[in-house]
Amino acid sequence: MAKSTPVKKAWRSLTWLGVIVVVLLGTLTAGVLFSNATWLPKLALDLEGGTQIILAPQVQNGQAIEQQQLDQAVSIIRQRIDASGISEAQISTEGSRNIVVSLPGKPDEATLNRVKSSARLDFRPVLVAGSPSNEVVGADGKSTPAPSPAPGLQSTPSTSPTNGSDLAWVTPKLQAEFNAFSCSDAKTQDLSSAPTDQPLITCDDQNQAKYLLGPVEVKGQDIKDASAGLVQTSQGVTTGQWAVNIVFNPNGTKLFSDVTTRLVALQGAQNQFAIVLDGKVISAPTTQAAITDGRPQITGNFTESSAKALADQLKFGALPFSFKVQSQDTISATLGTSQLLSGLIAGLIGLILVAIYTFFQYRLLGFVTIVSLVVAGVLTWLTISLLSWHYDYRLSLAGVAGLIVAIGFTADSFIVYFERIRDELRDGRSLEGAVEAGWARARRTIYASKATNLLAAIVLYVLAAANVRGFAFTLGLTTIIDVIVVLLFTHPTLQLLARTRFFSSGHPLSGLDPQALGAVYRGAAQFRSPSATSVSTGKAARSGKEAARRQTIAERKAAELAAASTSSDRSTEGKDS
Repeated sequence: MAKSTPVKKAWRSLTWLGVIVVVLLGTLTAGVLFSNATWLPKLALDLEGGTQIILAPQVQNGQAIEQQQLDQAVSIIRQRIDASGISEAQISTEGSRNIVVSLPGKPDEATLNRVKSSARLDFRPVLVAGSPSNEVVGADGKSTPAPSPAPGLQSTPSTSPTNGSDLAWVTPKLQAEFNAFSCSDAKTQDLSSAPTDQPLITCDDQNQAKYLLGPVEVKGQDIKDASAGLVQTSQGVTTGQWAVNIVFNPNGTKLFSDVTTRLVALQGAQNQFAIVLDGKVISAPTTQAAITDGRPQITGNFTESSAKALADQLKFGALPFSFKVQSQDTISATLGTSQLLSGLIAGLIGLILVAIYTFFQYRLLGFVTIVSLVVAGVLTWLTISLLSWHYDYRLSLAGVAGLIVAIGFTADSFIVYFERIRDELRDGRSLEGAVEAGWARARRTIYASKATNLLAAIVLYVLAAANVRGFAFTLGLTTIIDVIVVLLFTHPTLQLLARTRFFSSGHPLSGLDPQALGAVYRGAAQFRSPSATSVSTGKAARSGKEAARRQTIAERKAAELAAASTSSDRSTEGKDS
């Protein structure tokens, strides 16, 4: 019963590996049949091409643009794109003003909006709310456009406003401008850079209502975190409506608490607190109670994707200034299919060289290495394809290089294991015992080696430039897969092969022939004489030399002492006779 335990463990490990492959393959197949998944991974900008957007900053009154502000904008845009799951994007500055964003493939509209939007979020109290048109209803019941503001109207408050909700802000001129304002005209206006210390006339993001808002009282810069989620009732039941949950920093918490405490006592439109994104009101909720914990919730006409996009924009901050899209063009691959083909050929050559070496060194045992590499390749392909589908991961030429390097690293694990088995055979163990003892010794070395590789990949991914991260990612991924293959395939396979007659008998073609390995001694450093072996004298001599060459220093000294003792005993016997 005890002898069958390794076999049961081997079949259990192989079963787990089969389950993993079936789950990955089944998931990818379902994605191909019922979604937008593909059998092959998506390619990055250097291999497929994509979309290039040039953003020009919009500033007022000839305001100078500092390099620090451009760098901040590049960092924020990169964080937004990374949050959307797109990899291998390139964001850089062009000259002293423009920002160039290159995205692989054909990004969707939501992704493009992440790039273009400045995401300036402000909280303004509502002074006046009205219909989206600029028409007024006369005494005869007919609607006519509101007249343009007459010249000479008062444009400054007659009394100094005490807070953002004070109607003293609404001067006759501002009221006339509000009456004449139409949301249809607002579609072409850029209100994202409006002054924060003055009232604002704008519309909601659906152009269904217009507002006259007071000055900004809480800024988006005071947002500590933002996330998207479904709205829940007080009983914990979801309503199916998506919302954006905001967490303010201490300063924002105090300001928001002060404003909502004031608004809750007001009536009508003044009870509303507008949430303004890039000059548009995305929500103007009424104030039912003072929010003192700094955790308001934005609700509106959100979908899951739009709520997540807004949350990401708010979480990573607003750009230092608004941008205008100067151009948006489709660009071709910088490297192309020929370089990808060259990389694949290089990987195939590496695989062939590994196969030649393993067959030369380990005979038919080398088949285990080749099949293990094939299993690792299948797992890598399925994993990368699923990542491309779910997280829009894209394989760059640097990533292909990481896969090629992984062939050598993966084969190295098998070589360490095989050599440990051979060492155990030289010590006189049976093949089954050598497999178990060799694995106990080899796995510590393999784990240490792979931990080092994984750590190097993580450090490289975190610290390296974006175009090098593809190499680091595939290197780290294949390192993890390598450990899985050794645990669930290579070792169990050898456990099963050790019980076959071909390998257990030490066939010369098996790569595990004890005599070819120099295993001609019994016990610790006690070598059999060549005549005691069943092989020819020449072969025994070669085996003895091989065994002596494989000895450790301690074993060699023990052998010398044993030989000296034997010689001394023989001399004594000669004298006695």
